[in-house]
Amino acid sequence: MTRAMDGIRVRVGTQSRDGLRQRLRDAGVHLNTHAETLLAHPSFDEPAGRTLRIVHQTVEQLGLGEGGARSEVFAAGRRHGLEPCPLVTGPYLRLAMPGQHTAPDSVLSAGRAPTGAVHVASEPVTSDPEYPKGFYLRVVDGRQWLRGYRCDDTYVFTPEQRLAFVLPGD
Repeated sequence: MTRAMDGIRVRVGTQSRDGLRQRLRDAGVHLNTHAETLLAHPSFDEPAGRTLRIVHQTVEQLGLGEGGARSEVFAAGRRHGLEPCPLVTGPYLRLAMPGQHTAPDSVLSAGRAPTGAVHVASEPVTSDPEYPKGFYLRVVDGRQWLRGYRCDDTYVFTPEQRLAFVLPGD
């Protein structure tokens, strides 16, 4: 089993949507349009507060040395005792990780996995290919970002991509 980190405990679902947006603004977190779309999802209407233990793993650490599609990556995570995060995790994890390392480049959108990003592994909330699939966290030029991303079912996560999962049982 790959558990390179003990993880961090993150309390999620404790804020109203407006309160959460204000906390992100107060922390200087920047959002892209896809993140705004995800924040408008009903998952944020009345989320139940709970504490999650979040661990980061690369796709390679999950046993996919050649990378894999989202379904393969999530299945590999489950084989290692990890679960996808609830959608509401993204903003709370962003707030819990102010010290994330700055990305080695400042390209914000290139149709590929952004360098230095942590993708929050969460199940898509709709099958609509135009709707964002989830959040990722990135620091670019010293600015914290919470960004939403879109991809289809054929998109391959590269071996070096880092994902955040829930380590259940706490």
